[in-house]
Amino acid sequence: MNESIITFEKVVKRFGEITVLDELDFQVRKGEKVTIIGPSGSGKSTVLRILMTLENINEGVIYVAGKPLWHEERNGDLVPASEEHLRAMRKEMGMVFQQFNLFPHMTVRRNITEAPVHVLGLSKEKAAERAEEYLELVGLSDQADKFPSQLSGGQQQRVAIARALAMRPNIMLFDEPTSALDPELVGEVLNVIQRLAGEHDLTMLLVTHEMQFAKQISDRVCFFDKGKIVEEGPPEQVMVHPREERTREFLKAFISPE
Repeated sequence: MNESIITFEKVVKRFGEITVLDELDFQVRKGEKVTIIGPSGSGKSTVLRILMTLENINEGVIYVAGKPLWHEERNGDLVPASEEHLRAMRKEMGMVFQQFNLFPHMTVRRNITEAPVHVLGLSKEKAAERAEEYLELVGLSDQADKFPSQLSGGQQQRVAIARALAMRPNIMLFDEPTSALDPELVGEVLNVIQRLAGEHDLTMLLVTHEMQFAKQISDRVCFFDKGKIVEEGPPEQVMVHPREERTREFLKAFISPE
């Protein structure tokens, strides 16, 4: 299980004058479940957006499944990636966002089948079969003909998870998947993610502020601050016995007083 499926080498990301990722070195092994925690503005979501090719990088190199993500090799040199290369690389990953990003004018089923048909070239029948499979996984088989507006926020987020899975990615990225939900709906989404982690050999990279959940689901937790990893290790070590003062300070906000 030592083979890295994601590798960041000295990655720098700036927004104007602000450095959001500061020469970040970071790896995720195949099949590993890694959670990134940290204060607002620490670069957590930027890591996911860069992997999803929604943001470019200023310096460094990222490898996904052994291939450079934002570069391609030409005559032995790394040159900026073409759109075609980026399109191919995107197929490695599925992303679930804070906002569900479902198409409001399409049924649940069509939200899930659209990309497999148009991006992967699946037949409509095959895509529909796949949609059934993943709707069952997220517990929404009976909602296939509804529109997003007819579903609760928790149900919409579960459809968004099924939609990402229908592309059969090797890596699943979750960006604060419960932050737009009412508190009573958070559990149903976390349960689905937990089932996924337990039953499927997916590599998962999560950004979340649900600390208890992070502790249960992760093989490793990384605490980010100011675009760098301050501390990383098994959840028990980072979240219960953190070594760094900065980590302790951050986690205090999440520990309810006895």
